[in-house]
Amino acid sequence: MKPDTIVLIHGFWVTPRSWEQWIPYYQAKGFRVVAPAYPGFEVEVEALNADPTAIEALTVPSIIQSLEKLIDELGTQPIIMGHSAGGVFTQILLDHGYGAAGVAMNSAPTEGVATIPLSQLKATFPVLKNPANRHRAVGFTYDQWRYAFTNTFPEDQARSLYERYHIPASGHVFWGSALANIHPGHADTYVDYHNGSRAPLLFVAGENDHLMPPKIQRSNAKHYKANTVTEFVEFPGRAHLMPAQQGWEEVADHALNWALDHS
Repeated sequence: MKPDTIVLIHGFWVTPRSWEQWIPYYQAKGFRVVAPAYPGFEVEVEALNADPTAIEALTVPSIIQSLEKLIDELGTQPIIMGHSAGGVFTQILLDHGYGAAGVAMNSAPTEGVATIPLSQLKATFPVLKNPANRHRAVGFTYDQWRYAFTNTFPEDQARSLYERYHIPASGHVFWGSALANIHPGHADTYVDYHNGSRAPLLFVAGENDHLMPPKIQRSNAKHYKANTVTEFVEFPGRAHLMPAQQGWEEVADHALNWALDHS
C-alpha cells in the first residue's frame, strides 16, 4: 500500500511558511500533508523576528523528538521531505526507522561529510565569523539572504520572499554542526551510514545553490554504504530556496513520484 501522508520539514532561516505552495499542491493530489514547526516556532514569522527566544533555545534532539512524536501520532509511515537543515532531520528520522521514503532537498550535511565549498563558506560566514554567535539567533541581511538563498531569483521576488520568510537561525545548532567532525564522539547530526534497514532516500540539489551546493549532496549520498536505495538528482539553474523558485512544481512532482516508486 502506497503512503498517503507527506511530512514537510523546513530548514533554517525560514518556517513552515516556506512550504505554503507545496501543501495545497500535494493536498490536491489526495495526500494528507503535515508541515510541522520546530519546537517554539509555532508562531508566525513576524513574531519570531520580534522575539527570537525560541530560536536561541533550539536543539537538534528537541527537533527530532518532536518530529518522531508527530509521526508516531500519524499512525502511518509517511513520505518525509526536508529542505536544507530539514534534509538532515529527514536523514536522521529515516535512520531511526521512520518514513516510507525520504527526500533530502538542498540538504545540509550529516556528521562525517567534510566537503566545504567556497560558496558555502561565504554564505555561512555571518554565523561562523563570531564564536559568540553560538549563543544567539543570527539573521541574514537582505544581501546575505540574496547570496545564500535566492541568487538566481528575480530581484523583486528575492526581496519579497526575504520579507515573507526570513527569520534568524540558531547559532547553537549551526556551530554544533560545523564542529561535528572535530569533536570526539557522535554529534547531534549523526546517522548510521551502514543501516541496512533505512528507507529509500533521494538527495535533490540545485545547480546554483550557494548555501548547500550539489557537491555536498553528492558527498553525503556517497557516505551511505549499506545496500539501501540512495540516489541523487540535480536541477539546473536552481538556487537554495528551491521550494519557492519558479518551476517548483517540477521539483515537487519528481520528489513525490520518486518517493512513491521507491516506498
